[in-house]
Amino acid sequence: MTRAVCPGSYDPVTVGHIDVFRRAAALFDEVVVAILHNPAKQGTFTVDERAGFIRDQVGDLGNVRVEAFANRLIVDVCTELDAHVLLKGLRGETDFSYEWPMALMNRHLTGVETLFLPGDPRHEYVSSSLVKEVARFGGDVTGLVADEVRDALVERLPRP
Repeated sequence: MTRAVCPGSYDPVTVGHIDVFRRAAALFDEVVVAILHNPAKQGTFTVDERAGFIRDQVGDLGNVRVEAFANRLIVDVCTELDAHVLLKGLRGETDFSYEWPMALMNRHLTGVETLFLPGDPRHEYVSSSLVKEVARFGGDVTGLVADEVRDALVERLPRP
């Protein structure tokens, strides 16, 4: 069985993330969406809320599961899950420059390989941080996140 791990904070999960999960599901026997978090830091959404948003959007895929991990190296998560592949979606060269050293370090530490999946160009500008900033200032993030996530952002984020 080939198992890939897609790590991230997913606060919030965007259409770009969901695109990567869905395409990964067609490539691997199992995809584990690993929500990584630091319990000492407060996110916009709780880990359970993030997991729920993701499950709602990939529930039709029988080979994708969502799990949360705190204060751990992703390579240790991969060892625990018996996964030999980390899968990262890339929006462009900036993402690649950021991810490349981590991929090399992860391979150095445990031998886990990182595969990069180019994101859909339609979502190249979409990031969780940017979505939150736009929503915080009253901008419309429809189409960048699921409607449920959009509504929760509007409700949750304080307006200046």
